[in-house]
Formats: sequence, structure tokens, C-alpha cells
Amino acid sequence: MNIVCGDVTYAVEITGNGEPLVLLHGFTGNRDTWKFLIPFLHERYTMIMVDIIGHGMSAAPADFHRYEMERVAEDLKYILEKLHFPKTHILGYSMGGRLALGFACLYPEFVDTLILESASPGLLTEEEREIRRQNDRKLAERILEKGMEAFVDQWENIPLFESQKRLSSKTRLSIREQRLANVPTGLSNSLLGMGTGSQASYWDELDTLDFPVLLITGELDPKFCEIADLMIKKLKRAEWKIISDAGHAIHVEDGEKFGKIISEFLKRNQGGI
Repeated sequence: MNIVCGDVTYAVEITGNGEPLVLLHGFTGNRDTWKFLIPFLHERYTMIMVDIIGHGMSAAPADFHRYEMERVAEDLKYILEKLHFPKTHILGYSMGGRLALGFACLYPEFVDTLILESASPGLLTEEEREIRRQNDRKLAERILEKGMEAFVDQWENIPLFESQKRLSSKTRLSIREQRLANVPTGLSNSLLGMGTGSQASYWDELDTLDFPVLLITGELDPKFCEIADLMIKKLKRAEWKIISDAGHAIHVEDGEKFGKIISEFLKRNQGGI
């Protein structure tokens, strides 16, 4: 279905029965990212899979300011209100994890539990943010200048995704096709409006979150393991799972284990809505 939030139309897919669970994909992904979780969750949860602004079948506005984290979090709040879900479980991966955490900090009354896969509360200093903004700006310009195929060629070979080269050719092709299905304007503006350099830091808000939080990182992703180690010390009600022999995208590299961990965590924390 499509849900219009002001001037932006979001593509939203809903399946399953039970307590609501919002699922937010990463940069260059779309809602199909989460289809593999349906067998694990559909009997207990109403899965709300959203194409984030600029991705998949959702709109890709020309104004990058429309992609700012606070505005997209407000859109997500509107979507939940439109669907009559006053509270939800929420799962986000990477960029979608940053959005999930931003939403939880801005609208904690809507959150029953929070699951973050390879996600960050943002950068700690303005100097770090400025360097990242400059890098994101260069990448955004490259997407518009060189087009999607050249960008995806570069993106799938960054060190963050090195461990994905062990995946089957069929899986790698599926990921590539998902990335290529996006449009240059959407990805470029996502970097400018919702990139790690552009978003506010949520580090100081972590100790205000008073609901169960699950952090998941891959053993082969030391940067995000370090971030999770810092986060777990600030969160009140959190647990952290490190998945052996997996990198940044655990849900892709070990979907079976990821699905079981998510299902078990939600089952332990079910009924709070």
C-alpha cells in the first residue's frame, strides 16, 4: 500500500498477525530486505515493511532537506498513527537502524522494543561530522554524475561488505539488483539529508530509553562492535549479540541465526504493547 505523509508517498507492505513490528532497511536497500523473516515472525507479529524515503517504491524528492532524520522520523510516526498502531516493536539495519534509534529517541512513547543491527547513534564530535559530511557530499555527487551502475560497482566493493564476497553468486546478484532498483536522486539525497554526518548525535539520549533494546553486530565488523560496546554501557535495558563469522549485514550472511535471535528476543519481550 501507499501512505502519503505530507508531500511524500511511502510504499509500505504489511503481512502477518499480532503485535506490530516495523522493519527499516539499510542504505541502497528496500522493504524486500526483510522478506526472509516472514516465516520466523508472521504468526506472532504484524510486520510493517517500509521503503525509506528515496528508496524502493517510495518517493525520492529533489530537496535533500526532506530526507533529514527528524522529518523522516515524523513520517514514520504518521504512518503508525494512520495504521492505528500507538506502539510498536522496531527493527532497523545500518541506516535504517539509525532511523529506528532516532525515532525511538524522538518518540519513545511509540516504542515497545528496539532492535538495532549494525547501527550507530551518530558521530561524537562536530569535527567527525564535518569530515563525514564532506565524504558523503562527494559520494552523492558521484552517484548523480556516474549513475547507478558505476556507484553500485564501487559500493559493493567497500571494505564494510568484504565478507559478503563469500555469499553465493545468486545472493550477491539479488543484493545487486536491489541496489540498482533505486534511483540516483533518492540515494544521493539520502546521503545529504540522512547521512551519518548530517544526523544529530543521539549518544546523550541513550540513557533515557526505558524499554528493551537488542544490539546485533557481526564479529567481522570491528567498527560497529566497538560502537555497540560503547552503547551497551549507556543503555538501561539492553543486550548485545555478536554473531561469529559475520560482517556488517548479518541478516544477509546468516539469515537463519539472525531470524532466530530476533524471534527469541521479541518472544521474551512480547505483550508490553
